[in-house]
Amino acid sequence: MKIGLFFGSFNPIHIGHLIIANTMATTTDLEQVWFVVSPQNPFKKTKSLLHEFDRLDMVERAIADNSRLKATNIEFSMPKPSYTIDTLVRLSEKYPQHTFRLIMGEDNLEQFANWKNYDKILEYYGLYIYERPRAVESPFKTHTNVRIVKAPLLDISATFIRESVRANRSIRYMVPEVVEEMIERKKFYL
Repeated sequence: MKIGLFFGSFNPIHIGHLIIANTMATTTDLEQVWFVVSPQNPFKKTKSLLHEFDRLDMVERAIADNSRLKATNIEFSMPKPSYTIDTLVRLSEKYPQHTFRLIMGEDNLEQFANWKNYDKILEYYGLYIYERPRAVESPFKTHTNVRIVKAPLLDISATFIRESVRANRSIRYMVPEVVEEMIERKKFYL
């Protein structure tokens, strides 16, 4: 099976994430998209990061009705911070019957050369890139193992959602209803 891996903090998962994942699963040759919930992104601060199991729970609830989307906690047992190449190797070892591709936004290409073993990611896995507003043009876009996928452009961020929760503003329609209920019930981000 060819599987696209969508890495992120998902703090929280929102409609933008779901639309990208569903677009990848339904308009490309990917048979499934797995959300890789990252305990700690090496490029992000952890101050407002919910516990990884809470974020995994939100992702699982958000995608429960879509058999093409899955969540994985593969990075929870790995050294922190998590590096994409290490996770790709671990998944390939654990699931040798699958082929993995990395899904990421075009805006990440600007820093991609700074990633650990970025050349190995390109060579052995390849990238499925979705366009992002204000992304800087990158030479990686023309690499033979990079596929550009048309997807809706939604400029929504988890930061904006967290700030809205703290300011007691509605997050309706920005996150799935089950995620909104969980955030309210557990008083996340307050």
